[in-house]
Amino acid sequence: QLQASGGGLVQAGGSLRLSCAASGSTVSSYAMGWFRQAPGKEREFVTAIRWSGGTTYYADSVKGRFTISRENAKNTVYLQMNSLKPEDTAVYYCAAGNVFSAIAVSSATSYDYWGQGTQVTVSS
Repeated sequence: QLQASGGGLVQAGGSLRLSCAASGSTVSSYAMGWFRQAPGKEREFVTAIRWSGGTTYYADSVKGRFTISRENAKNTVYLQMNSLKPEDTAVYYCAAGNVFSAIAVSSATSYDYWGQGTQVTVSS
């Protein structure tokens, strides 16, 4: 099970931090990812991190602004979002899965478990 939290309304240029707490069978997953889906658009990859080693991956659209991190002791992954833009507005989902390749981490179909989503709204 994945429990996402931390969304909200923020002005452009502001920051938010999302959290995703993993429990149950998701804890043994190899990687955790964040995806987002804006109204009328497909779900898109944002970032991912491997539990072991901490290798991170980012979509070009968020590089330099978003940072993913993990706290193994709490089975929690964080998404620090800075310099937010109106186009970052979306429902953000965390996901977990046994994802082994650098290419697969950006594909939603690679993940077995999904959180409920948390709304992020950035006003201009």
